[in-house]
Amino acid sequence: MKLGFLPPFLRPHITSGEWVASLAGMLEAQGVESVWAVEHVIIAEDYEPLYPYSDDGRIPGGPSPDTVMPDPLEWLSWVAASSSTLRVGTAVVVASQHSAAILAKRAATLDALSGGRLLLGVGLGWQKEEYEAIGVPYRDRGRRLDETIEAMRALWAPGPASYEGRHIQFERVNMDAKPARAGGIPIHIGGSSEFAARRAGRHGDGFFPFVISPDDLAARIEDIHDAAREAGRDPAEIEISVWPGSWDASRSLDLELVRSYVELGASRLILSSRESGASSDIEEIRAGIDRYQQEIIARL
Repeated sequence: MKLGFLPPFLRPHITSGEWVASLAGMLEAQGVESVWAVEHVIIAEDYEPLYPYSDDGRIPGGPSPDTVMPDPLEWLSWVAASSSTLRVGTAVVVASQHSAAILAKRAATLDALSGGRLLLGVGLGWQKEEYEAIGVPYRDRGRRLDETIEAMRALWAPGPASYEGRHIQFERVNMDAKPARAGGIPIHIGGSSEFAARRAGRHGDGFFPFVISPDDLAARIEDIHDAAREAGRDPAEIEISVWPGSWDASRSLDLELVRSYVELGASRLILSSRESGASSDIEEIRAGIDRYQQEIIARL
């Protein structure tokens, strides 16, 4: 079972190069497989309540003044330079807000420099205000995400690339920076909806839901398999990552709950800093991870 880790995105530690390097070294020594970074370019003070993971459309507890979300690819490049085997993932890049060509080149550069360790999680986001600040239309963002995935893969492939979509077009262009892996960078689809699951079935190398119960994950996996078969893909090749604590943080050490996700097909479990002690102290984080490895991973 693979174990991924979401660090504490808190000032001042998350933007301290020394602290991040120490975290990366500890995670690698502890046998953690991957570390994940999140993305929001901005959080609006007065956002329209469209947050999809709460009943009232609001971020639970609201954005903390101590929260810092550095650019995920830049942050992960520092992690990659501070480690040698630790995989680096985005959970997620709001790819529908990005230029497909620029995102493809940034991701390819990081993958090449890290020796093929990038896992590119992508999603739609939910903040209209964020789209407005970036200058990208909120409407039709699902199609824009699909086109971004397809266009990036075209650019990562050998030879001149061409793509014709509603939002993205280019003809016979060459991207000189290529991923380390010939097949390109694994793309993991974020989100917990049927639409996200079906997108994972059509386009994804993986599926990374957020705030999802075992029953809902079972339904989403059916959606993935249906969409994959419709697209002529093998559903077994789509990796499932699950963060049990996003659904119920009080049950992170509930072996039976975690086992229910694994029995459904999860091959990577995500642990966050809040479940490993809600601390920025590296040793306390290590102790929390060790406990999870001993009480959960070793007993699955």
